[in-house]
Amino acid sequence: MAGITFYIAHYGYAAMYFLLALGILGIPVPDETLIVAFGGMAARGEFNFAGALAVTFLGSMTGMMISYSLGRLVGEPLLHRYGKWVRMTPERLAGAEKWFRRYGSLSIIVGYFVPGLRHLSSYIAGTTKLPVRAYVVYAGVGAALWCTIFMLIGHAVGYHWSEIAGRMTHTTIRIALLAALLALGAAIGLLRWKKR
Repeated sequence: MAGITFYIAHYGYAAMYFLLALGILGIPVPDETLIVAFGGMAARGEFNFAGALAVTFLGSMTGMMISYSLGRLVGEPLLHRYGKWVRMTPERLAGAEKWFRRYGSLSIIVGYFVPGLRHLSSYIAGTTKLPVRAYVVYAGVGAALWCTIFMLIGHAVGYHWSEIAGRMTHTTIRIALLAALLALGAAIGLLRWKKR
């Protein structure tokens, strides 16, 4: 984490953009912790909050669009062959496909809050040939929620962001699962309301 914050401190918005794009593609980058740290640095006046939020959104969307495009153009064989290099094992792929078949496009939004699923949902959306417009809408909503929530957490802790960021690596999964459960509950409620 110290190495990553060094790059952010020295290369600013560009480092944040590229690190998040790579993290979404499956490169081992602590995405949520990174955004929390960026929010904390914005609270300290090192970055503009609106600019930092825009950069995190664009970085995550870039990673999602590259992953979607790869899924659409190449398909599953690429993941089966090279997935292990970016933590996309056959087990994770099977679980993500099952999740996507069950919840459809909503899994793209919820997937942001579930480590592992975040890295696969966009690729699977591409392999299933989800229309680009629909994908951009769902991915955009998910990215906006995800980035805003974690930027606000970082901004709220302000000067203590480095201590919190160190602890976040242990609690990120709990926070992400809670957020995913809330989003899933809202999505199920919305689907039931539509059926009625």
